[in-house]
Amino acid sequence: MLHAKGDLLTVDVSDRTTATTDVDDVLRSFVGGRGVATRLAHERIPFDADPLGPENRLVFTTGPMQASKMSFTGRTNATAVSPLTDGLLSSNAGGFVSRHVADTGYSAVEFAGAADELLAVHVTDEGVEFEPVPGLAGATVPETVAYLEAEHGIGADRTAVIGPAGENEVRFASIMTSEERAFGRGGLGAVLGSKNVKAVTFGGDSAHEIEIPAVGTEIHREAATDDHIMKRQGTVSVMDLANEVNGLPSYYFSQQQFEGVEGINGDAVEAKKYKKGTCSACAFACKLPTRDEERGIETEGPEFEVAMAFGSNAGVDDIVDVMQSNELCDEYGLDSISAGNTVAAYLAAEDEFGNRELIWELVEKIARREGVGDRLAEGIGRVHDDLGVENWSVKNMDFAAHEGRVLHGQGLSYAVANRGADHMYATFYSIEYPLVDKDQALPPEGTLGKASRVVEQEDKMALCDSGVVCKFSRDFVSPDRFEALFGADFETLLDVGARTVTLERHFNNQRGFDRSDDRLPYDLPDFEAALDEYYEARGWSPDGTVPESAVAY
Repeated sequence: MLHAKGDLLTVDVSDRTTATTDVDDVLRSFVGGRGVATRLAHERIPFDADPLGPENRLVFTTGPMQASKMSFTGRTNATAVSPLTDGLLSSNAGGFVSRHVADTGYSAVEFAGAADELLAVHVTDEGVEFEPVPGLAGATVPETVAYLEAEHGIGADRTAVIGPAGENEVRFASIMTSEERAFGRGGLGAVLGSKNVKAVTFGGDSAHEIEIPAVGTEIHREAATDDHIMKRQGTVSVMDLANEVNGLPSYYFSQQQFEGVEGINGDAVEAKKYKKGTCSACAFACKLPTRDEERGIETEGPEFEVAMAFGSNAGVDDIVDVMQSNELCDEYGLDSISAGNTVAAYLAAEDEFGNRELIWELVEKIARREGVGDRLAEGIGRVHDDLGVENWSVKNMDFAAHEGRVLHGQGLSYAVANRGADHMYATFYSIEYPLVDKDQALPPEGTLGKASRVVEQEDKMALCDSGVVCKFSRDFVSPDRFEALFGADFETLLDVGARTVTLERHFNNQRGFDRSDDRLPYDLPDFEAALDEYYEARGWSPDGTVPESAVAY
């Protein structure tokens, strides 16, 4: 089975030492990316680790495909214990850093400890340099990237940096790469900040060569020639459909349709798009470089989730306003979904929906933990009582845009996902809108009988994250193509995903997570019975815990 190659590099920033470990057995078993990182974390991070303590470890991983030129392979994985959810969590980012991580020759680069001064850490195939950067304290992401370019000739595509939000340990701080691409959900930027690491750079010429079957060329050609709406509008292309089916969260989840949808939908974004945008080696080019010349705003996006969080959920119907909110999050290093939803919670508490100036003020206050921003920086799950609003989160992760009150299988998926209410953990919404072929679709109503399909989707998404293959490749990388690319039958490949999900759950169980955490802030039909079906399909106990016999390395 095709898998990533190279040692694990451990970078201990406490004493500024490095070590390498042969992890070939882990690579053979878990392929790369999220699978390998989860397996390493399960063994190397104490189950009781403080997410913001030196005992937590943050690991960057790639997969074997990052050594190829195939489309849908321009992503990188990061894994640690999340300051937001308090569980083991993986996040991945697009952009261009993936090839540079692979060029170091390492399959995984792990950060441990905590430095006594602010550092930039430069990782190459020739060694690791620890650079004190006290002058970058409080610097924004663009300011940090500009410094690395000016002082070292290191372009944004080789960087993983944090903004003020990460330094201030905002629980939903992101790690930014290529300035505008984010390891977003879960607050991994705060983990890097807790280690006093402002920036990591990658480079070298030691990527391990692999041979990709001819199907890789076919996928690349199809990605280049297919007339897909995402090439014009990205994920926000689904917004009108969501609104039509009463599934667009609005006004801090109190409504499910938005009367101003035309101001923030796919057409509105497309009107501001001024060039193509893509990730490393990808011909699909679904990214959204946008510009408004009148206001002087230039950003990338917003995608659907952000257009919901800072748009309909905040009562904002102007795409340029959402673009500005999105850009501020990128500059300060904030997950734009969690930032938007948390701001919307405050707007609900203060009856200030639509107040764009207040929104932008709150984003900065959150990033700098100033005033009310210090409370909001804790996230909805920890601040909702203080605000007097409902807790729209699962495992302290706030909800994505795809509405579980309408798409009931997606709702079930939110509840059971190890990282909380995140839409990409199973992408079950694609089956219920549907965005897939009719023979693969399910009706949106009801939860019974869907658990096995949720399991299958979670396993497939974990496989994609281990591959590392973009989840938007679903129309191009079919099961038979996975088999051709990775040299194994699809059931064997899905088992990689299943073992990854199980290890995540087992780790979180040791931290106290069980069935009581698989909860939603709304009722779904037959929900408890569907939970039973899910645990049974997984081979877990009825209380949502993993039997020791089910833990498979």
